[in-house]
Amino acid sequence: VLTGILATVGADFDLRTLRAVRVLRPLKLVSGIPSLQVVLKSIMKAMVPLLQIGLLLFFAILMFAIIGLDFYMGRFHQTCFWVGTDEPAADFPCGLEAPARICGNGTVCREYWLGPNFGITNFDNILFAILTVFQCITMEGWVDILYNVSSSALTVSPDTRDVLNQMFGRFFC
Repeated sequence: VLTGILATVGADFDLRTLRAVRVLRPLKLVSGIPSLQVVLKSIMKAMVPLLQIGLLLFFAILMFAIIGLDFYMGRFHQTCFWVGTDEPAADFPCGLEAPARICGNGTVCREYWLGPNFGITNFDNILFAILTVFQCITMEGWVDILYNVSSSALTVSPDTRDVLNQMFGRFFC
């Protein structure tokens, strides 16, 4: 009613915020049905513990993302290129040190590769690191991330970090 009056009067108000309040109209239905009130009160009481669990999960993801930043920053942007060209010979990270994947004959390990998954899977900044750790915890493509981490030059075994990540993410969250 209020938005209709304001539109008729011709006031120069931004009515989009008032129209968004229309979403709350079905909540008037709750006052007439007692069983629905019980359900909504139960959901509201459960929101606080769920928020605490969500914050714990976010803290764990943030912790593993910071560990990933420390160990793997910039490691996913080098791959094997054909010698004398700018064409990549492979779509996996490589390294120059012994634990990393070494390029074959006729190729050289260079930087300036976009990275796996079109550059989305990396540990270059905290946001992409959080996204990559979240992908690992949800177990959707985490094996590919493990292989990419293993292919790059490492000082720490990725298996230890990934096993801890999977144990915490899978079983406790």
